Amino acid sequence: MKKLVMIICLFLMGIGCNAQSTEVTFHKTHEPKKEGAPFSDAVQVGNLYFLSGQVGMDHTARKLVEGGIKNETKQTLENIKAVLNHHSLTMNDVVKCTVILADINDFSAFNEIYKTYFPQKPARTTFAAKGLAVGASIEIECIAVKK
Repeated sequence: MKKLVMIICLFLMGIGCNAQSTEVTFHKTHEPKKEGAPFSDAVQVGNLYFLSGQVGMDHTARKLVEGGIKNETKQTLENIKAVLNHHSLTMNDVVKCTVILADINDFSAFNEIYKTYFPQKPARTTFAAKGLAVGASIEIECIAVKK
């Protein structure tokens, strides 16, 4: 699975970046409480934006939202929307998502919320894994293209 994601990322980098614009920019977070995090919310390569995984954390309270997979999915997608907005991007600019569920049985409930945020249907990989950060039920990372 990791090899497949890596191949897709390399392919997108190859077709998405023009030859003059291959500079890599590690953007600072828009959230002051995350300034000490050991990763960037977004890394820009040319016109591609690689967003770090987001979970259903309410960033004002710094805790996961309550209410199950649907509420966590909505908060996760709102967090992605906030990062995109910080870089003058929208959900319509997303071309690829990787979704990690703590329980694959949550797939239908997650998908019900997800499809309301992405009517353009970006490419997507979804799988389940144990032990997501902060006990989350879902984590989503994205690739967006600035037009």
